[in-house]
Amino acid sequence: MQATIIEKYFPGLSEEQKRQFSIMLDAYPEWNSKINVISRKDIDNLEVNHILHSLALAKFIKFSPGSKVMDLGCGGGLPGLPLAVMFPDTHFHLIDRTGKKIKVAQEVAQACGLKNVSFQHGDVAECKEKFDFVVSRAVMPQPDLLKLCRKNIAKEQKNALPNGLITLKGGELGDEMKSSPNGETVEISQYFKEPFFDTKKIAYSPIM
Repeated sequence: MQATIIEKYFPGLSEEQKRQFSIMLDAYPEWNSKINVISRKDIDNLEVNHILHSLALAKFIKFSPGSKVMDLGCGGGLPGLPLAVMFPDTHFHLIDRTGKKIKVAQEVAQACGLKNVSFQHGDVAECKEKFDFVVSRAVMPQPDLLKLCRKNIAKEQKNALPNGLITLKGGELGDEMKSSPNGETVEISQYFKEPFFDTKKIAYSPIM
């Protein structure tokens, strides 16, 4: 199996994880040709711009075994599915309003043999479960996301960071983060050196 950019930044991957990422790199272009979940001009940059971008969250936090994480507005399964490969002992619940996108996420998860994922076609308001963290990739401004998902964030702590919302963002986040006085913003370029990440950030809003 060819060494990948993912393996360069995560040298401790098991053979099973390498196999799953390899399958994912093949499965997304195949499904994207049927159901467009990634911009067609960007699918050639799948590994860096989408999968590695999702895995920036794995540099920011190591989810403890037994944790539960919601991917809100998961689209075709990003960042949830790459994180599910990286953290096989954490359960990921992927939610999206668009049925076609959920179908792609389900098919990719099945191809990879992921057992630690579940899916919900619908609105987060319909979800009554509690999670340690909610993750999301550029779905909407941080304060709006917090309002939607606060009810789903558990009070019991089992991770090194307090439970909360962690999002992948771009651009200036000063105004967005005013609603999270205890939050933090991290430059992804400190983890990954590709030019794509020069403007990319992680925004973390703990629910204290």
